[in-house]
Amino acid sequence: MSEESHIVKSYEEELQNLHDTLIQMGALTESQLSDSLDAVIKVDKESTDKIINSDQKINKFRSKIDTQIMNLLVKRAPMAIDLRSTISALKISQDLERIGDLAKSNAKKVKPLPYDLPDELLQNLRRLGELVQKQLSEVLDSYVNKGLDKAKTVWENDERVDDLTYIAMNSVTDFLSQDKKNLDFATHLIFVTKNLERAGDHITNIAESIYYLIKGEYLKGQRPKGREIEDNV
Repeated sequence: MSEESHIVKSYEEELQNLHDTLIQMGALTESQLSDSLDAVIKVDKESTDKIINSDQKINKFRSKIDTQIMNLLVKRAPMAIDLRSTISALKISQDLERIGDLAKSNAKKVKPLPYDLPDELLQNLRRLGELVQKQLSEVLDSYVNKGLDKAKTVWENDERVDDLTYIAMNSVTDFLSQDKKNLDFATHLIFVTKNLERAGDHITNIAESIYYLIKGEYLKGQRPKGREIEDNV
């Protein structure tokens, strides 16, 4: 093997390692988001510490990806599609880390909650959370398979996340109106709802990064939005 061939092979291996690390980070983030939603819906206070601690693994993946990207940029000076892959990986890892942080935050909200939350409230939170989980699963699949259409669909479905956030937030407001003693509980549930909405926003960011990776241009037009919800928590 010539020296040039060896350099090309090493370069391709480093790009593949970056790709594989990002997929592993995505899978762990997906599990973290699912576990935290399950803990909220079941008010499973025993599982929260494990969920909170697992966030450290996501952060380690982010640090590893940063190092891999730095090595690629400094040593290999990637061009064209390879440079897009590197830039996209950096942006996607940032959004995955934030989704993990939001899932950890939701796990922290479980312990103060009562076990007898209204069924309708929990069902509305479940619907929102399951949609966000589906969005994350589909956008990660889009990254793995370079699926342009699926990335665009995730981007367009951000409106549905907003609409279900609005419904879930109304359920929390109704819960608070039933008894002023529910104020503390309702506050935690508002944060849970908003964190799920924000996770949806980061997932949409990932869809935009994938679109840029594949097309070399950014999605045009204003991101679809559902009902307006004040960001005041």
